[in-house]
Amino acid sequence: GHGLLQAPEMILEKSRDRADNWIVYHSALGNTKAIYLNLTDAAATATGFWNDTSPTSTVWTMGTENSVNNASQETIAYCFHSVEGYSKVGSYTGNGNADGTFVYTGFRPAWILMKRSDGTENWLIYDTERDPHNVTDEALLPNTSGSSGGSANAMDILSNGFKFRATSGSLNASGGNYIYLAIASQPFKFSNAR
Repeated sequence: GHGLLQAPEMILEKSRDRADNWIVYHSALGNTKAIYLNLTDAAATATGFWNDTSPTSTVWTMGTENSVNNASQETIAYCFHSVEGYSKVGSYTGNGNADGTFVYTGFRPAWILMKRSDGTENWLIYDTERDPHNVTDEALLPNTSGSSGGSANAMDILSNGFKFRATSGSLNASGGNYIYLAIASQPFKFSNAR
């Protein structure tokens, strides 16, 4: 059981008892694929991840993937679904243009986790605490032990989403498929501008 009010759209799961990969379920990838939070790998297909079963409003199903479903170990999972005005789990397709793709979230994001799912790019975290003004270009790379980095003129964080200003493969490659999780800066259904 996951304890949410609806089916998770994104699950970050890891063994607590062994050194192994973080496995990520994302609804845009479907129940036959997973992607690793600690690696740059593209999404992989295997029955062993989620037993080819989508999460429901009460449970999610683990397959036979040994890194998270082993009788002799404990695992931890962080489950997310979109909540209007608070969080958004989604996907987008890059356009490879400096006047990049606009991603609508319905709120001003304070924190964004993203990854190209069909390429070997780093995971990226952008936030408005470390980089409070547009253009936002400082990223944390959660799959590395390195310091922050990113792409020059990466994106603008807007009142209702974010828009890319770079043609980087890790953000906005033409035809590239990307997944993301965004958390609102003012987590209310109806927030005012400041």
